[in-house]
Amino acid sequence: MSNTSSTPDAAVERALRTALHDTADTALDTGASLLAADPSADDELARRGTEFVAAAWRRGWQPADVVRLVRRELDEVHVRLLTALIRAQAPDDRARGPRWRAQLAELPDGAPPRTDRFSHATAVLELYRLLLRLPALEPLDESRPGPGRRSGSPMLTRIRALLAKAEATGYPEEAEALTAKAQELMARHSVDEALLDAQAPDPDAPGACRIGVEPPYEQAKAVLLDAVADANHCRAVWNEPFGFSTVVGFEADLETVELLYTSLLVQAQSALAKAEAAQRAGGRKRTKTFRQSFLAAYAHRIGGRLGEVAAAAGTQVSDDLLPVLATREVAVTAATDRMFPDTVTTRLRGITDEAGWTEGAEAADRAQVGSRPRLP
Repeated sequence: MSNTSSTPDAAVERALRTALHDTADTALDTGASLLAADPSADDELARRGTEFVAAAWRRGWQPADVVRLVRRELDEVHVRLLTALIRAQAPDDRARGPRWRAQLAELPDGAPPRTDRFSHATAVLELYRLLLRLPALEPLDESRPGPGRRSGSPMLTRIRALLAKAEATGYPEEAEALTAKAQELMARHSVDEALLDAQAPDPDAPGACRIGVEPPYEQAKAVLLDAVADANHCRAVWNEPFGFSTVVGFEADLETVELLYTSLLVQAQSALAKAEAAQRAGGRKRTKTFRQSFLAAYAHRIGGRLGEVAAAAGTQVSDDLLPVLATREVAVTAATDRMFPDTVTTRLRGITDEAGWTEGAEAADRAQVGSRPRLP
């Protein structure tokens, strides 16, 4: 007659009960020791991991969100363990939308490194501790068409190519011209989609996506994303503890926000590297306050210029299109308020370096997005 206390299920249950509900290192070591001593428990331990992943999905998390958080809070070995669990759970998951599938396709490659059993069990339990404590997030509609619907659009293909060239060039004037042209195409693409939705019998409702806002200097990056979202008929709400902003808007606008934000951020980093090189050449030290002030000024100035672009575009829209755009604006605002009934305004902190602020503003001027095209 077998003893149920010695089965793999019982061993894993005891290890998890010991390690996951107590934050002490000694509890973690005890749980890892139990698992390391029982190789027969490995399959059950992995199965429990896929259950933790499925529970995270039920609480509103998505693959990119969890990978981002694990990378920030733990180490690369935990990221590898997590991606293995996500892939193992995917065949048993319910049907998801294109944006979700794109996140699965972008998971990091590579298996966790080979190590001793105790170290491996410790890393697994550290990951499970984090997964167990994930709070509920605002759910996103995963059934909506995501990047997969429009990724083959000739317009978006051209926009991506222009932004890639803007990021790669070493000439500020060329980057400015390429980015300006990309923003013009974005404006045209957004208006075309608005017209198509207006003519459809059942226009799409606004959707939402999460965009990572990574440290360092995440405040300035969140401000930049907010400015890009606002200029493209979307709303952005920053979740500082978990390192992302949720952007609410119509699908065509969501994709242009992702494109433009990423491009402007790459250009900002390139401009910051050049500014720091000039600082060193002048005998001045690189400082955290210089970088923070640079990126804050960049975000502030980009926001101002995008606001000017949006205001100019408002004077060029035909009378027939104005009600369509106004209806979409109301719908986006209402959807944002439903998802986030309680928000607070955050002020930028620690902006004290005058040289950093000046150079950041000048970099934003070089990365200007230009005026939108005259609309029908």
